[in-house]
Amino acid sequence: MVREPAPRAWQRMLSGRRLDILDPSPLDVEIEDIAHGLSRMARWNGQTVGEHIFSVAQHSLLVEAIHAHLDPGMPAAHQLMALLHDAPEYVIGDIISPFKTAVGENYKAVEHRLLAAIHLRFGLPPETPPPLQKKVKRADRIAAFLEATTLAGFSREEALKFFGKPEPLPRSVLEMLHPVSAGEAQRLFRTRFDALAGG
Repeated sequence: MVREPAPRAWQRMLSGRRLDILDPSPLDVEIEDIAHGLSRMARWNGQTVGEHIFSVAQHSLLVEAIHAHLDPGMPAAHQLMALLHDAPEYVIGDIISPFKTAVGENYKAVEHRLLAAIHLRFGLPPETPPPLQKKVKRADRIAAFLEATTLAGFSREEALKFFGKPEPLPRSVLEMLHPVSAGEAQRLFRTRFDALAGG
């Protein structure tokens, strides 16, 4: 009896790495693959205004900037974890929250393993410390509110219901809501990563 081959569970990256989605190794994680993938991944399933998508790379930069504004003086490692909070999406995509709810815990387990491998690759603890996780989630919800009302067609009332009330932010942060090309988003993400990771 001929056995069926096991289904492929790895993703081939442009770097040549093959990342096993079910059992990811930090050795197969490359920042250029992350920057490339996130810069081509659309937030809000692409349902945003403008010539370009608002990418997960831009969203990650926005969350990190909001987090830095709300908690100035935090260590670079904490800022780096904020920047990488959605990094698993370079492999599994940006799945909208309603669909994550429908899929359930299996999705979260895969996402968790990927994030742990990414953290270990860049010298970070595999788990984001709970107090930091809470702060990053707060910045993420503020970013979602801003994106929803500025780019995705939500009314303020609707966004308040789903994402809560945002904090006042400086113009330099609000200007990050302008969608840019994939190439520019990749460059900006990589530049910020290098600054936080020490080059």
